[in-house]
Amino acid sequence: MTTARLRLVPLNIEHLEHVMDGLRHEVFMRLTGTHGKFTRDDVARFLGRVVESDDRADWAILRTSDGTYLGEVVLNALDQNNSSMSFRIALNDPAQVGQGYGIEATRAAVQYGFGMVGLHRISLGVYAFNPRARHVYEKCGFVHEGIERDALYWQGEWVDQHRMSILSTDPRPQEG
Repeated sequence: MTTARLRLVPLNIEHLEHVMDGLRHEVFMRLTGTHGKFTRDDVARFLGRVVESDDRADWAILRTSDGTYLGEVVLNALDQNNSSMSFRIALNDPAQVGQGYGIEATRAAVQYGFGMVGLHRISLGVYAFNPRARHVYEKCGFVHEGIERDALYWQGEWVDQHRMSILSTDPRPQEG
């Protein structure tokens, strides 16, 4: 998939080093609520399987102008009976945040989910300590549905998770 500034390509073993960089980054781990530690072999096996999976779509986000790996965007947990999937996105480099790449990649994944997969609903969770991401999701048309109280225990504190979704029937916000 392509957008004005991005190429979304299937995430695979060639992205191993970039994925490992994200899994070593403290901010990335906090924003995703990831407690686990992953070995290079674990991640390589995952990347080998994910490209063949028929219940998810994982893309590497590449900047078109220079091919720089920016992160990943994912539709996963396909529920065929209810035409729904979960969404997540992670930008690896904090220096890339605030430039609209997340909005572009999110809109592309949502469009793919509704247009190509035929989904009715895409949902996500975002932790309370990440209001920037919640704002991005709102700009892309996700609607706040509720709060999972104390959903994450992070460094001695409980953190709420905001649940959001977008439906195929929801109006799409204008780009900008």
